[in-house]
Amino acid sequence: MRAYLRPFRRAAPADARPPTPRTVARWILTRPDALPENDRLKLKSVLAHCPELDALTRHVRDFAQILTQLQGDRLLQWITAVRIDDLPSLHTFVNGLERDLDAVIAGLTLPWNSGIVEGHVNRIKMIKRQMYGCAGFQLLRK
Repeated sequence: MRAYLRPFRRAAPADARPPTPRTVARWILTRPDALPENDRLKLKSVLAHCPELDALTRHVRDFAQILTQLQGDRLLQWITAVRIDDLPSLHTFVNGLERDLDAVIAGLTLPWNSGIVEGHVNRIKMIKRQMYGCAGFQLLRK
């Protein structure tokens, strides 16, 4: 049996293994024009074999466009399209968005953000973490 199967095993190309889920996720999350041609072809092959993954890719890229170009007015259409395609993993995400839909739409539409304040809060928390346990009586006296 081993001798019979040996030619078939050698005939299989070395690159016949499917890509890992992490690799496919990276391909999906990367802008299409930034993907190398080889990766773009591999992603196209994967999406051709899985219609659910193809729909997921479309929704992820549409949401990325809404997010980066501040098109919050398109969010309700996007949510409807996600509900129609019936992708359970995105339903959880959509449910979270719908909990405070007005705030999400405002955040995806208005040009203002709290990035500067969040940066200061992050810096203060980092200082606190660094000092935790280090502020003994000698340091406090100084």
